[in-house]
Amino acid sequence: MMESATTQSPVASEVFALVALFVISVIVLLILRHYLPLRTTPAYLLVPIFFALCLPASMVLLVPIDLASSAMVDDIDARGIWLERGPLRICWRIAYWLTFCLTWFIIPILGEYSDSGYRDPQAKFRDSLRANAQYYAVVFGSGFIGLLYVLWSYGGFSESLKSTVMALAYCWGLILAIYLMGHGLVAIPRRLFRNADISGRLRRIQTQAPKVYDQMEDAQMNLDDLEMQVAELSKRSKTGTAKNFQDWIEELVDLTNIPESQLANTSGAVRGSGEYIRTKLPTVITEKYMADLTRQLIRAKHARSRYTSDWNRLLHDAVRTQAIIDSVASKRLDFGVPSPNSGFWDRHSPLTPYTRFLYHYYVLPYFNLAFGGLLALASACIVWSEVVKGIFPVLSVIRYSVVHHNVGDKGQIGLAGQAIAALWMVYMCAAALISITEVKVWRGRALVRRNTAPESAFWYASQVARLSVPLTYNFMTFLGVVYKDTVFYDFLGQLINLTPLGKWFDYLFPALILVPVCFTLFGLYGKIQRALGFGVDVLDTLESDDEFGANFGTGTWREGRDLIERELNGSSAAIRGGRRPHYTDLSSPSQPRAAPILTIRANSTPYPLPGNPTTPIATSPNLRPLANTSARRVGTASRQVTLASEDDDENFFEALGHRLKNTIDTIDKPKWLTDIPKPKWMGGDNSGAGSGGNGNENFSDIRRWFGGGAGGGGGSSSGGGGRIRL
Repeated sequence: MMESATTQSPVASEVFALVALFVISVIVLLILRHYLPLRTTPAYLLVPIFFALCLPASMVLLVPIDLASSAMVDDIDARGIWLERGPLRICWRIAYWLTFCLTWFIIPILGEYSDSGYRDPQAKFRDSLRANAQYYAVVFGSGFIGLLYVLWSYGGFSESLKSTVMALAYCWGLILAIYLMGHGLVAIPRRLFRNADISGRLRRIQTQAPKVYDQMEDAQMNLDDLEMQVAELSKRSKTGTAKNFQDWIEELVDLTNIPESQLANTSGAVRGSGEYIRTKLPTVITEKYMADLTRQLIRAKHARSRYTSDWNRLLHDAVRTQAIIDSVASKRLDFGVPSPNSGFWDRHSPLTPYTRFLYHYYVLPYFNLAFGGLLALASACIVWSEVVKGIFPVLSVIRYSVVHHNVGDKGQIGLAGQAIAALWMVYMCAAALISITEVKVWRGRALVRRNTAPESAFWYASQVARLSVPLTYNFMTFLGVVYKDTVFYDFLGQLINLTPLGKWFDYLFPALILVPVCFTLFGLYGKIQRALGFGVDVLDTLESDDEFGANFGTGTWREGRDLIERELNGSSAAIRGGRRPHYTDLSSPSQPRAAPILTIRANSTPYPLPGNPTTPIATSPNLRPLANTSARRVGTASRQVTLASEDDDENFFEALGHRLKNTIDTIDKPKWLTDIPKPKWMGGDNSGAGSGGNGNENFSDIRRWFGGGAGGGGGSSSGGGGRIRL
């Protein structure tokens, strides 16, 4: 019987694997088409991102095949889809090493290359290598510590250096994967439960509206700041050192939205919105300054596109949700004429108004509840299996759902077990990947429909590739001794267990998934944030007369409701003030979008006008604040508190970093300490010709090691300007 089993040809399984791989490739192409314009996107961006998504997705196919191929039993029909060990080893090597190279070398270099502001490809490549040199210094420094540990444990390398590098890369990826997956295992079911409540969904949308609208306005004003620099630079393009970059400056002018008639009048005035023109170009225009300005301008345009897309999506969701609620009386639901950007289902829906009402008001909410309950149960099983696999592996729930029959020391995995294993892996990967878009630890990257920034696309693709191998192997450890017979264990698992620390790390560290799970489930992020003084939830509760004011919002849901209504009625410009005052020049009428401006950013104290250090903004002649109807003031006259959102744009980690930075910056330092120049690798001033007090030329400081610095995606204000928040 065993000889007949080993001589069985896996032709049918090979055909199925090829068809499944083709389907995966088509799905990846559709995902790329959704976020990137395929016709205009260069090949150096599309090809690496395609493989960075396709190879991790193929591991979801390889793991069930590897499990069934290793659990060889006499019954040929009970194997499911299987392949011989030789082709399986080749597939694993191709998938792993291509993913490894994409994650650690190709995508980081290409990502910085696409983000570089230089025009010449060689200069862009050098800039990319310079930016990644700091990243590789941290990576190789951490790897060197791991190599010393292996050398100390064994007195030498019993395996090759390659094997040690593979194990260290896995451990780093597992740390990130466990944190992200723990957050997603709670976030996904909770989102489904919340969406089942239609009225609650509308309140959440209304509460998010002020924050999203402010982000869109800030992105537009940041872009205006940079366009102002370009407009001022264009006036000097035929004189001085700017003459050497005349073609470059003309290309930047083409990227802006400034009319030709307004290029001549770009400074020295105050706009009606209370924003002050302030441009300060360097005396000497250098190539580095031009590259930095180009990078910031492109980032700012993508940031505006991102927040505009968020605002339009919020309006779309608000209109549809309100229509569902309003249809209760008539039992007829009609969303109107679908827009050109609507999905296929919206444009070709076979539903009548009555069946559409039943579908959206009854079917979808109950489906969300049922599916959310199922995913909550799956999340509990995954967390339980992570906790017990290192101590009592026989208690793993996932093990018994995949391995249905035990034949001696081996487990029998059939077609049903393979399908269940694939579903488990898909859910674990989805939980980890959805957290990347929800946990705002990294600089402002985002996926935007048909307009994702190239650097953001590279970064998200690298995260998918980085998390795939740790999640794959972590899932296989749920299955007990069965996974030790697989080709993947021979290829990677033995290297992870090379040292006692690696073995215990692989078994016990995943139990720390309870930390992000508890933090997300019980809202500990917000509670710690408020305990450290970053939030005002108590004041928000006192001001609110319902649950939504206590749990959500930059402002209240009523403010968001009014904002959405006025936006839909075409009068949202009347409430630009939001929760902070803007200032109007009474001496001249407000104009349409004229030359963009530079603004000043601060926290709460009125700052003097540029060039007039003794005149506060609030008491400047010809200026008065617009009505600020949505700001709520609590406490005595000497203390004004503007209520912020628990889910504001800055999360706990960002707020903590900013609070520590502001505290350190305000400490009175002795003169001998302030005279010490800050080194360039810490973001010090690149003094020299062309800096001119710009303050934005250091794009390769230490913050970029961790994804910060240089105003990621949002186009930080430059040229010595910023915006005052009161």
